[in-house]
Amino acid sequence: MEMFANLALGFQEAFAYQNLLYCFIGVFLGTFIGVLPGIGPLATISMLLPLTFHVPPTAALVMLAGIYYGAQYGGSTASILMNLPGTPAAAVVCLDGYPMAKKGRAGVALFMTTIASFVGSTIGIIVLTAFSPALAGVALAFGPADYFSMMLLGLVAAAALAQGSPAKGIAMVLVGLALGVVGTDVQTGAQRFTFGIPQLADGFNLVALAMGLFGVSEVITSIQRMRTVNKQKQEKITLRSMVPNKDDVRQSWPAMLRGSGVGSFFGTLPGAGTTIAAFIAYAVEKRIARKPERFGHGAVEGISAPEAASNASAQTAFIPTLTLGIPGDAVMALMLGAMIIQGIQPGPSLVTEHPQLFWGLIASFWIGNVLLVILNIPLIGMWVRMLRIPYSILYPSILLFICIGVFSVNNSAFDVLLVMGFGVFGYAMTLLKFEPAPLVLGFILGPLMEEHLRRAMLLSRGDAMIFLQRPISAGFLTVTTLLLAWSLFSAIRMQRKARRELAAAE
Repeated sequence: MEMFANLALGFQEAFAYQNLLYCFIGVFLGTFIGVLPGIGPLATISMLLPLTFHVPPTAALVMLAGIYYGAQYGGSTASILMNLPGTPAAAVVCLDGYPMAKKGRAGVALFMTTIASFVGSTIGIIVLTAFSPALAGVALAFGPADYFSMMLLGLVAAAALAQGSPAKGIAMVLVGLALGVVGTDVQTGAQRFTFGIPQLADGFNLVALAMGLFGVSEVITSIQRMRTVNKQKQEKITLRSMVPNKDDVRQSWPAMLRGSGVGSFFGTLPGAGTTIAAFIAYAVEKRIARKPERFGHGAVEGISAPEAASNASAQTAFIPTLTLGIPGDAVMALMLGAMIIQGIQPGPSLVTEHPQLFWGLIASFWIGNVLLVILNIPLIGMWVRMLRIPYSILYPSILLFICIGVFSVNNSAFDVLLVMGFGVFGYAMTLLKFEPAPLVLGFILGPLMEEHLRRAMLLSRGDAMIFLQRPISAGFLTVTTLLLAWSLFSAIRMQRKARRELAAAE
């Protein structure tokens, strides 16, 4: 009964005129930037962070959150119609969504992704509502050693679950940790690795880093894709063409539920994120399918499962962010920044000290997802027409807004140069098949891990056994060890399989 009373409080806050307006603005803008390849929620939220100075806390967070999960809805549109993912998580939708479009079933694919998004978001919100208060209560018992071990698990998970080689994921985490220590040491006041550059005294700007790695590099990558993408004539999408047949419904519903489960789980893990959840959900569907050869040629499960997973993950990613104060990815880090700007300290005490904000934000998720269904199905024709905006106009505008957004954070031209530098670096890493997400997570969690490590060692007077003596910390370290062992085993098995295939070919 207490949960229903909390939700009633939340809906009362969410239905306030101002919060409702900002919720609509957020989901509409999120769908817009999700449809257009090359922008993404990270760059958009970064550009809008300065607005949070002039907006009440609940309204600001409702708008930023709407952009985040709204982009998950819109991200699949360009994936299906043009084989260009609007968001990184929508990349997996290209595998079967684009073949469906070439078969004249683009309308069905768009409709099923919208329904899958709604189902995944709904299940994710239920998990968020049910487990956040309980986790916040448990987190009150966490000590510095427990926080350090939990963050270590997040970094290992980010490296192990990253696309491609686990070794490359670990390398990117280490790069992120190295970038995170640049700046002034909080305890000693000494400057570290600034190389005499005064602008680095406070470390690298998170907004500049994130917008460079994801915004600028994605624009460069998308420009390269547009040179080779098949400029086929887009079919006209009507409401009639969006009606699925019985086989589509029968095959999609179980996939949506499985994808929602996968996304809900990985969303709670720091470092996993929506992209990893989507790819794992796709892999699960392909593994259990009776005819796995259908995947890649227009299998409806290949779009329903990852779409549900990415949206469920986008909702449950708020669990560690709000209750533990630990961001799961770069977008969640920006959400934490928005709260800190408003003078609100995220963590276990958020639920009790700011119940209207916490439950109002959760209630806005329900409202926002209903708005997204209304926006995505009847207005799909408008979103399709938006894809016809000339990219010669779109991409320079995107870069301009990115530079304006970064400059407005600190009024620093040096940050604009950092964006360009990180953009080139991010594009180079993409060409070398390195995943940038582990780098950002290492950059975010590195300083926090260092702080909790120092606190734990001070409390134990230098005894490192404190990490094993505390049950919570020992549990996290056990899971971390198992994950490393699984990654090593998977890498060895893949190498052996590659050698056998090479020997058979010879």
